[in-house]
Amino acid sequence: MPFARQSSLKALAQATVVDANLFRPFGTIEESILRLRTIRGVGEWTAQYIALRAIREMDAFPASDIGLLRGAARMDGEPRSTSASLLNRAEAWRPWRAYAAQHLWASDATAISTSAAISAPRSAHG
Repeated sequence: MPFARQSSLKALAQATVVDANLFRPFGTIEESILRLRTIRGVGEWTAQYIALRAIREMDAFPASDIGLLRGAARMDGEPRSTSASLLNRAEAWRPWRAYAAQHLWASDATAISTSAAISAPRSAHG
């Protein structure tokens, strides 16, 4: 494990010991994200992902996530999408962006499994 990731995990664990309510809802989504971002090594993607998974914020949206970007690009029939364009589009999905993220991830997973099945070598028997 890279040293930076190890340091970030330690800082997150220490923050959890200091604040037992770290993974509980806290004010608005923006306040939750800001609180998480004060932890050394926790950036925007990590804070949004923690808010989505652990805090269960229904409007959390890690827009730079590669799976979300691929899912959005697939939805648009484009080769790629950007975080900025995805965030702009996701404004219409407020306050339910976490649910949209789940659909985009599912779309990406389906695309990956379909392309893997298509490109898999076939056996001589079938």
